[in-house]
Amino acid sequence: MTLFDLLSNGTSLAILGAALAALFPCMGSAKGVGMVGEASTGMLTDDPSKFGGALLMQALPGTQGIYGLVTAFLVLFKIGLFGELLELTTAQGLFFLFACLPIAAVGYFSAVKQARVAVAGISLITKRPGEVAKAMTSAALVETYAIFALLISLLAILFAAV
Repeated sequence: MTLFDLLSNGTSLAILGAALAALFPCMGSAKGVGMVGEASTGMLTDDPSKFGGALLMQALPGTQGIYGLVTAFLVLFKIGLFGELLELTTAQGLFFLFACLPIAAVGYFSAVKQARVAVAGISLITKRPGEVAKAMTSAALVETYAIFALLISLLAILFAAV
């Protein structure tokens, strides 16, 4: 069996979509959480009492990874991986693969962009500790686009004909 034969199998394509849905948002979230953690370490060195605000800011870019995992599990559940695995046609597999692309791509980029806003928020909190809510609001706005991508991916998967 060649690589082409393996990838042209519909079930394999759906599993590839699930893998991408988990992989890219989790990579973006790991990068984003790390970026905010690095930025907050300096602030916490000077004032450990700001840990709560820093932790909230650091957690924000982690949500995209959760969205990717939810999407991946939904695909795997829908194709019967946890029960009786369905034999999908190539067209059905491609449908699942393409349904996973919105959260895969947007999840990665929005996590990294959200982290950049959260890093700026850490600077704000450093100088004005009472402004945590404003810093969080700015970072949370970036999340909106990950939620839109999640909704598109989930709706496509939920209503997929298999």
